[in-house]
Amino acid sequence: MGLFSKKSASTGKSRQKSAIRDWTEALFVAAILALIIRTFVVQAFKIPSGSMEDTLLIGDHLLVNKFIYGLQIPGIDRRFLTIREPQRGDIVVFEFPEDRGQSFWKRRDFIKRLIGVPGDTVEIRNKQVFVNGQPFRLPEEVHKDATLFEGVSGCDTPAFPRAQWCRDTMPPIKVPAGQYFMMGDNRDRSYDGRFWGFVSNAEIKGLAFIKYWSWDNESFRPRWSRIGRLIN
Repeated sequence: MGLFSKKSASTGKSRQKSAIRDWTEALFVAAILALIIRTFVVQAFKIPSGSMEDTLLIGDHLLVNKFIYGLQIPGIDRRFLTIREPQRGDIVVFEFPEDRGQSFWKRRDFIKRLIGVPGDTVEIRNKQVFVNGQPFRLPEEVHKDATLFEGVSGCDTPAFPRAQWCRDTMPPIKVPAGQYFMMGDNRDRSYDGRFWGFVSNAEIKGLAFIKYWSWDNESFRPRWSRIGRLIN
């Protein structure tokens, strides 16, 4: 009887160890797969500010396609298996250019609309954007401040100064190779390329394509009509 009990206890411990090992392996594999998906396929982001209103609202949660512009391997500037290049009108998530030189954990993510691609000449005349001499109007852009800043003094270099006059009037600026010019849809209340310059190709993370969740913190309830909507 005693021998039988010892054998049963030994078998039970063995099965318990096997189950723990199986669960540990499963969790490890799941973590690796999640890391691969987040790095190369799709990543979730949350909108923290109103610079993209009314296209994107504070509390919108997005999924971002990270492979459409090409796969990025950490530490390597090149992209692989590119499906297409970033295009005007894309809503892009990127590393904030003013965080260059910061450690990886301190770099913030921004989201804006792509206005100028490499080689484009971007100009702003009294709030109206021109690309290569032609008006570039989007149905999503909004102006919520009637004030017009007309001066352009000092706003003539890629490293644009943080001056209000750059908001509404900007002299022609050519987008360099490998760089992109971004602006928020909420044109009068967006801290964007007009103030801090260009985004490099290496800083681009992906294309925002769908709102999978939206929470209105003021009314403390979901915005059901926005959930599952594609982003234009």
